[in-house]
Amino acid sequence: MAKDEASAAKVKAGGNDGDKPSRVPKKAYERELLRLQADLVQMQEWVRDTGARIVIAFEGRDAAGKGGAIKRVTEHLNPRVARVVALPAPTERQRTQWYFQRYIEHLPAAGEIVLLDRSWYNRAGVERVMGFCTPEEYQRFLRQCPIFENLLVEDGILLCKYWFSVSDTEQARRFSERAGDPLKQWKLSPMDLESITRWDAYSQAKDDMLIHTDTAVAPWWVVEAEDKRAARINMIHHLLTSVPWQPVQRAPLALPDRPAGSGYVRPPREIQRSVPDHAATLS
Repeated sequence: MAKDEASAAKVKAGGNDGDKPSRVPKKAYERELLRLQADLVQMQEWVRDTGARIVIAFEGRDAAGKGGAIKRVTEHLNPRVARVVALPAPTERQRTQWYFQRYIEHLPAAGEIVLLDRSWYNRAGVERVMGFCTPEEYQRFLRQCPIFENLLVEDGILLCKYWFSVSDTEQARRFSERAGDPLKQWKLSPMDLESITRWDAYSQAKDDMLIHTDTAVAPWWVVEAEDKRAARINMIHHLLTSVPWQPVQRAPLALPDRPAGSGYVRPPREIQRSVPDHAATLS
C-alpha cells in the first residue's frame, strides 16, 4: 500500500519523485475558497437555527495538510458555534478510562460544529505503530469503534471522517520546508520525525483501519492532498454537499441612530496606560 499510495499521488501530480506537484492556480483557488467559505457561514447559521450537531474528524499522514484545511473551514465561522478540538496525550487517569471517554465530553451540543484535529483514531494509527497500546486494546478498538460511531449517528450527530493522503516524497518535502522555517518548526514533533522511518507501518495501519471502520453509517472519505489548495477546495465542497443544510433567511439588520450625548467627558489619556506606538517606528 505504501508504494501504491505514493505512485497514485505521483500520477495525480503529473510528475516523478523530484517534481513539485502541479497546483490549482492561486487566483482560481482564492475565488472558489471564498465562495465555499460563504456557504460554510450559511451552513453554520442552519446548524444554529435547527440545533443540528456535526462532528468532522480530520485524520491522515503527518504534514498532509489537515491543519490548513481546518483553518480554512473555521476562518469565517463563529467560534462559539464551530470549535476545534486537538487533544494532547492522555493523562495517567485518562489512560485508565474507557478509551472513547475523553472524546465524549467534547461532542457537540445542539447548534454546534466540532472539528477534531485527530480523533479517537489515534489508537488505530500512532498508538498501534508506536506501541502505545497493547494488541488487545487495539483489537478492542477495532470492534468497538463502529459501534461507538453507530451510536453517535443514531443519536442524530452528523459524522464526517476525512483521511488526508500524501505521498512519501511530498511529505519529505514538507518536512524539509518546516525544518528550515522558524515559523513552522513547531509543527515538527519527535513523533513526526519518527513517522519517516515507519512509512510502511503507518500505511498498513491505515489499510487495516479502513477495513474495519469504513462503514455505510460512518464512511471514510479520502482527500488527495498532494496539492494543498485542491485538497482544501475538495474537502470543503464535499462537506457542504454532505450536510443537508439550507439557507436561513434573516431579517435585514438596521443600525439604530446614535442618541445625543448626555454630557459624558472622557478622562485624559495621560492617566491611562497605553500600548507603545511601535507602528510609528516603521518606515
